[in-house]
Amino acid sequence: MNAAERLFLSEGVAPTTIEHITSGAGVAKGTFYLYFSSKDDVLAALADRFAQKLLERIKTAVAEKAAEDWKGKLEAWATACVTGYLDSIRLHDILFYGSRPHTREGMVDNIVVDHLADLLHAGLDCGAWSIDDPRLAAVFVFNGLHGVVDDAYSAAHSIGKRVNRTRLTERVQRLCSRAVS
Repeated sequence: MNAAERLFLSEGVAPTTIEHITSGAGVAKGTFYLYFSSKDDVLAALADRFAQKLLERIKTAVAEKAAEDWKGKLEAWATACVTGYLDSIRLHDILFYGSRPHTREGMVDNIVVDHLADLLHAGLDCGAWSIDDPRLAAVFVFNGLHGVVDDAYSAAHSIGKRVNRTRLTERVQRLCSRAVS
C-alpha cells in the first residue's frame, strides 16, 4: 500500500500499473493478488487507511480536552479535520475524487461523520448544545467543513498562495459552534 500511495502521488493513478506497485514494493505479483484483486481494491484500502489515520488524529485532539469542555472538543475536532485534510489534500483528492466515482454515501456514511455524531450526541446529553438530530448535524458539519476547506484551498491555489490555516481553522471552529448552538 505504501508503494502504491507513493506511485499514485508521483505518477498518478491511471499510469500506475500493478507491476509498478509490486516492483516499488519489492514483492511478486502473486503476493499482490493475495491481498488485492485489482488496483481499485488498493485505492479502496488506501481510502480506508486515510480515514482511519484522520480519525485517530481527531480522537487524539478531542481526548486532550477536559471531559466537560464540549466547545473545546468540537473545536479540536474541527481543527484536526482542517489540518488533516490540508496536510494530505493531494492524497485525499486522489483517493476520494480523482480515481473512483464520488458517491453520495461516502459523504454521509463514514467513520469521521460517525465519530462527530457520537460527540454531538454525548454533548447533547450533557446539555452542551441544543440540536434536534446529532447525526444530521454531523453530516451537515462534515460536508460544510469539506466545502469550506475546498473553497479556501481553491482560492489560494488559484493565485499561487497557501491557505491561511489559522484563519481558516478559526472560521471553521466558529461555524461548527454555530451549527450546534
